[in-house]
Amino acid sequence: MGDLLQPWHLVVILVVALLIFGPSKLPGLGKGLGEGIKGFKEGIKGIGSSDDAEKPDPTKTTPEVK
Repeated sequence: MGDLLQPWHLVVILVVALLIFGPSKLPGLGKGLGEGIKGFKEGIKGIGSSDDAEKPDPTKTTPEVK
């Protein structure tokens, strides 16, 4: 199982992808995949940062209303 991604395996996968999708559609597929991964990472970061944004900062003081 450790020898799954050998260089020759990657070459064969690339050739099969070229045969299936054609050379004109591969850049668009790569761009779409990259944008999807980027959006996923931003979404994951957004989930973690939204928890921090909701918590009040105890070091800040609120102005007193008279």
